[in-house]
Amino acid sequence: MSKDVYQQVGVAMTCRGFDEYLRMFDLTEQTLAGGRVLDVAGGGSSFTADAAGRGYDATAADPRYVQDSKHWIDEAAAEIDTSTAKLDQLREHFDWSYYGSLEQHREGRIQSLARFREHLQSVDGRSRYKAGSLPALPFENDTFSLVLCSHFLFLYAEQFGFEFHKRSILELMRVCKPGGEVRVYPLYSLGWKPFERMDELLASIIEHDGEPELLPSKLPFIPGSSQYLRIATC
Repeated sequence: MSKDVYQQVGVAMTCRGFDEYLRMFDLTEQTLAGGRVLDVAGGGSSFTADAAGRGYDATAADPRYVQDSKHWIDEAAAEIDTSTAKLDQLREHFDWSYYGSLEQHREGRIQSLARFREHLQSVDGRSRYKAGSLPALPFENDTFSLVLCSHFLFLYAEQFGFEFHKRSILELMRVCKPGGEVRVYPLYSLGWKPFERMDELLASIIEHDGEPELLPSKLPFIPGSSQYLRIATC
């Protein structure tokens, strides 16, 4: 991978806020209120905390949740510093129209982690964070009305191949109720490239009774990235 793109070894545990999710996935109050919501690969994001605080029935899943909670929080806090330093070296490549500046981007991560930590330690929060990883989630079929996956699938295309992505997308569809939706963002990799076999993946989704669309995202940031994947489940 070129030194002019974002360098990452392994999957980072990142922190993103509720408004970022609204923009990434073009979410509306009606969509969120439609039933149970699942945030897959939620990391240290505060989406579940903020969604629950607004009365939505939200759950987050991440493989790190099997570990002691202090470990997750320490890892997420360290990643804020690490990612900020990387972005500082590449800041001219990114679209800062939403975040305003690198400093505000970092502050948003800190605030998101603080809300995540507070919710995690609450009575309500302890029931909402489940250990689970793709492509085999620990949920029954048809459990959620809305399934989100942020900054994992496609972003790590250089580390996880086509079969992993195919199995993972079908798994997101499995846990989503008929008439529900799966939404995935971004569709570009850390190397700032579109997913090479997207047409093949979309065909597989259709074969499994999903209705895929590539739609505009409202969170400009990653170079070249402007869409999310929406799958209506039948």
